[in-house]
Order: sequence, then C-alpha cells, then structure tokens
Amino acid sequence: MKTDVHKGAFYTGEYRNLFEEIGYSEEAVQGKLKQAWSDLLGDNSEVQIYYPMGDDKGYLLDTGNIDVRSEGMSYGMMMAVQMNDKEIFDRLWNFSVTYMQHKEGRYKDYFAWHCKTDGTRLSQGPAPDGEEFFALALFFATNRWGDGPEPYNYSEQARRILRACVHQGEDGNGGDPMWDPATKLIKFVPESLFSDPSYHLPHFYDLFALWADEEDRPFWKEAAKASRAYLHTACHPETGLSPEYANYDGTPAAVQRHGDFRHFYSDAYRTAANIGLDWAWFREDPWQVEQSNRIQQFFRNIDVNDYRRYTIDGKPFEEPALHPIGLLATNAMASLAADGPDVEHFVQLFWNTPLRTGERRYYDNCLYFFSLLALSGSYRIY
Repeated sequence: MKTDVHKGAFYTGEYRNLFEEIGYSEEAVQGKLKQAWSDLLGDNSEVQIYYPMGDDKGYLLDTGNIDVRSEGMSYGMMMAVQMNDKEIFDRLWNFSVTYMQHKEGRYKDYFAWHCKTDGTRLSQGPAPDGEEFFALALFFATNRWGDGPEPYNYSEQARRILRACVHQGEDGNGGDPMWDPATKLIKFVPESLFSDPSYHLPHFYDLFALWADEEDRPFWKEAAKASRAYLHTACHPETGLSPEYANYDGTPAAVQRHGDFRHFYSDAYRTAANIGLDWAWFREDPWQVEQSNRIQQFFRNIDVNDYRRYTIDGKPFEEPALHPIGLLATNAMASLAADGPDVEHFVQLFWNTPLRTGERRYYDNCLYFFSLLALSGSYRIY
C-alpha cells in the first residue's frame, strides 16, 4: 500500500526510516539505536548521561553544570517510553515527583527546573519545556503500559500537569499559567511576557487536545494552531534561524538580566527538530518544508567543527557553538520535513557521527538520541 504523502504518521501509522532510505539495513539501524540507548544508560561511561539512584530512582545528569534539570528528566522519560523501557521511565518519574514537583503554592504541580543530584532544589521556578515533555511522555506511558498506583497513574499525572499549565493562578495561589491566555503561546517561564521558539511543540498540543481534561481540549487545539503560525514569524525568512527568546509577535526578545538571547544559540537548535517532527506526525503546514530546506541550506557548507553562535540573519560570532553535535543532530532531524538537495547529506553525516564525549555531552546526547529515534522511524505516537 502506498503511503498518503499528504498525511502524517498520526493518520497513516507509518513512520519514515531515513537511514533505510539512504541504504542502511533495518538490522543496522535498530542495532545503532539500541547501542546508543545502552551507552547513554551507562554501558559507555564516556557518553553516559543516566545515573541510577537507590532502588527506585534515577536521573539524567547535566554533565556541564553537574545538576539535574526538568528538561533532561522529561527528555529521558520520552526516550524511555519510545524505547519501551519502563524501569528507566519509572525511576526518572519517581525522582521528578519526589524532588522536583511542587505540592503547593504558586508553582503547584510544576517542576523546579534544576536541582542537585541528591534532589535538593537549586531553583524553585519551572521551565515550561519540561512540563510539556513530562505530560506527553506520561500519556504515551499510559498507552504503552497502562496506569498503575500513584505516582504511576500516568494519565492523571499528565492531566494534572496540563491543568496547571492552563489554569495556574485561578485559585488565588498567586501563580501564573505557562501559556499566555491571550495568544495561546507558551511562555519562557510562567512570569515572563515573551516566549522561546524552541519550546513550541504543536504536534504535542494536538495530542493534548485528545487526552487532556475535556474542558481544555479546545484550548490545546488553538495552541497548536497558534504555535505553527508563530514559528513563521520567529524563524528568519532567508536563513531559517530563530532566536533563543522571542516576543509573542516572533521578534527577538529584549536583552535579559542573565544575558543577550536575541541570537541563534543552544536553545534555538531544537526549533528545526521540532518542526521536522511536527511535519512527520501531522503534516499540517507546508511552510515547514520550505523552512527545513532553508536551515539545511544555511549549514550545508559549514563544517560541524566550525559551528558558531549566529545572528538570526546568519552573521557568525567568534564564539563557537557550545553543542555542535546537538546542532548537527537537529539539522539532520530537519530532514523529516525537508525535500531539498541537502537531506541525504545531513542524514549521512549524522549517521557517521558518534555520541559526544566530555563534560558538555548531556545536551548534545539528548538531541542526538531524539534525532536517532526520529530518523529511524522510531519516534512514535502511542
């Protein structure tokens, strides 16, 4: 049966394996995926980012900052559910619920964005990219493994998180929602008046519209539509690059107290990957094909070792990319949507690139593994 090229995997149940398309066997692809997962879990200490804790917990370590982040914990859970690894999933979730999730106050049901490896919180505030990954990973866990006793009642836990994301503060606790009620756009942090383009996951929101509290399902449908439109304005029309932080109209956000994030740097790498996966799953927005071609064209003739920070119109800084393997991984993941001349180049280059070693490996290897899942047709809707 021929795949309907006008429909994404959500409708067809079919996921492209781009490695097979360029000549690698299914056996080789699955072997590479399974070996990478084992290496991240500890088979190879030079690339390892997961560490067990006691009998029932574990964490992904930010090896550059020696802390544990809601970003990494939720990423790890998404990786684990994709790999059908319930033990790792439950260990990560148990750590997150025990040490990171707020039980009361203005951040009730949100997660402190980073803590020490013993669970001591370093900051109380949340980062919304964690919450959206936690929620979808939990829904997928329900659909793969079924719900168990608390805290493994995954579906209710997911709905609780999303309820807070939309309604926080309505009970008078002084909190703020993670999505701006007027624009339906995700915020950088609940208190901020701007966004982060790499947080926009419309393909997640379309699924939240099926599984969240019934009263909020229209909101999530609107959020998906709003995020797809927003990315048109946040990504540069020639280079395809997006800033770290952007206003609700897509323009780069003002310089912040903690730095200048008007440019294309580490957070922003994820935008290309997110667009690629949204196209693979839903195929709602043909602009995503053009956008993916643009960003691949921009990076086509730049050596990975010479990746830099860039202005969004493409001017390089002297400052090298902090996570070049992560950037390569996201450029490759753009191949899920791209149809230009650079697709095979990036898929092949990524295949030939190993997981990152060294102290900065955490973020790179998270993005690497997501790209490995996606390009092998293994990043699936459950």
